[in-house]
Amino acid sequence: MVSDSVLESGNLSGRNTLGLTAHADRVVAITHATQLEQALTDARPFGPITVLGGGSNVVMHPVQRGTVLLMDIRGRTLRADDGGRVVLRVGAGENWHELVLWCHHHGLHGLANLALIPGSVGAAPIQNIGAYGVEIAQRIRAVHVIHRETLATNVLAPEACQFRYRDSCFKHEEGAQWIITAVDLQLDRAAPVCLEYPALKERLQSADPTHDAVLAGVMSLRQEKLPDPVVTPNVGSFFKNPVLTQEEGDVLRERVSDVPLFPGPGGRIKVSAAWLIDRLAWRGVEKQGVKVSEAHALVLVGCGAQTAGPWLSLAADIVASVEGAFGLTLEMEPRVLGLPEVVAS
Repeated sequence: MVSDSVLESGNLSGRNTLGLTAHADRVVAITHATQLEQALTDARPFGPITVLGGGSNVVMHPVQRGTVLLMDIRGRTLRADDGGRVVLRVGAGENWHELVLWCHHHGLHGLANLALIPGSVGAAPIQNIGAYGVEIAQRIRAVHVIHRETLATNVLAPEACQFRYRDSCFKHEEGAQWIITAVDLQLDRAAPVCLEYPALKERLQSADPTHDAVLAGVMSLRQEKLPDPVVTPNVGSFFKNPVLTQEEGDVLRERVSDVPLFPGPGGRIKVSAAWLIDRLAWRGVEKQGVKVSEAHALVLVGCGAQTAGPWLSLAADIVASVEGAFGLTLEMEPRVLGLPEVVAS
């Protein structure tokens, strides 16, 4: 008997913000955590298993072998409340920006700087999403998971998630075996606003530093730089900022005197990837239906490309250019999923 959650259509073009043509052998919608054990068991004879949330941080090839699990688990539950701090459990399939707005309007603060980041709640810990001086790791109390092989469930403390700059255990071999079903967030009715990010501080210099002002400021900054993926295909920032040791930063500064360096995680140095790309005049360059945004050099936008190839080709050209000029290797933020074409047997 075929489960009601197994969808007839394996078309995934509407499940990725690049709007790329992609088709899966099997697609299974997961709307509750209790479905996962059976879904994983049923999927094993069909080959690899891919977990897909909002599709806002992926580059999808046309062929997606095996089973794609669509994580549509919803729900927001208050788990603890001492009158000031609260713990909110959120389903992995909840829309991230909608959650930020909901929390803000209910006086639960700590997420305003992360407004308008596309994607789902379940994807947020994987990438350790961050913006304007805040990372989601600062607000995570626990991550609820199921192991794709053993089917064991677990609740991971923040330390076990190994959060780093745009990174976590979930992006590496051992942690990738965990599938996230829900996230516990600790929020605070009395949390101070965060204005550490220079551009945000400058934007709000004439405004009262309220949570309302921060939310509005973050949204206006993002809307100026990052196109709406519903209108213009994109995944937000396509590359991470390189992170160097202090010594590596000094060497780079000797070679390129005007390169902007910023404090990075763990006492390291962060280099602006956007500046590196801009310095090499990539902004506005278009190839095969993909273009470097004229508003922000870190953003690639679609203008006709229907498959992953042109996106990856332009990205590779930019990476090679930056490496040749500065000796730095840019790392892509989005994951690449699937195969370019069917391999004949």
